[in-house]
Amino acid sequence: MFKKSVLLLAMLMFVTLAFAKQDKNSIQIKGSDTMVNLSQAWAEKYMQENPSDFVAVTGGGSGTGISSLISATCDIANASRTIKEKEIGLAKQRGVNPYEIKVGLDGLAVVVNPKNPVSKLTTKQLAGIFTGKITNWKEVGGADAKIVVLSREVNSGTHVYFKEHVLRGNDPNSKEEFASTALMLSSSQAIADEVAGNPAAIGYYGMGYISAKQKPIAVAKDEKSEYVAPAIDNVISGKYPISRPLLVYTNGVPQGLVKKFVDFMLSKEGQEIVLKTDFVPIK
Repeated sequence: MFKKSVLLLAMLMFVTLAFAKQDKNSIQIKGSDTMVNLSQAWAEKYMQENPSDFVAVTGGGSGTGISSLISATCDIANASRTIKEKEIGLAKQRGVNPYEIKVGLDGLAVVVNPKNPVSKLTTKQLAGIFTGKITNWKEVGGADAKIVVLSREVNSGTHVYFKEHVLRGNDPNSKEEFASTALMLSSSQAIADEVAGNPAAIGYYGMGYISAKQKPIAVAKDEKSEYVAPAIDNVISGKYPISRPLLVYTNGVPQGLVKKFVDFMLSKEGQEIVLKTDFVPIK
């Protein structure tokens, strides 16, 4: 009986140490769906070079990532929007100090089905379409067909950014909202799939999701301005009017394994991965 007890105790200690070691050498990353593919590419390359470390990446939206950081259920929160003041306040109440790091840039592409003849729109026209003031494609030079508006769900940083910068025109006093008829979809991929199969649809997502199955719209600030396509060079130059930073948040200045991974993201190798996944490197 004594030997069995000793053996059982030894096994429990082994399991405890194994979990402790796994926890010590692992990172949990949660948040922005826009950044999921980029973060997975970072994680895969990093783990190839550091086989004793483990990096887990999940999406769910920027709000989900920031909430997870606040509740201490992730080490790094991916966000395609800046953290809100009320989120900072809640975090500090729980002893969490959100620390912001810019890891790349992104252009938000507005996309339609390739069969749609419309190829360029102003930000005012986009605001009209997504708020429901413009409801038929013929109003913007297209066919006589009802516009099907697609948006990311409200928990998405992409949704928040598009609302603030396109629907509200960066006006903090504006109360414009998405049309009540807009279909709120759970991911950028869902928008891509719906646009690919629906000639009347229009949606938006990070330009890393653009494929031959969707047609990106050239966007102008107004009718007198140049219409600019969502492309890396245009985001770098600042010509493309719908672009934003890609951010990660940690609890305080990164330390230990988290710092090691953040340093990798910002390294030459990490920034080359940003470029390969169709985002814009900051270095």
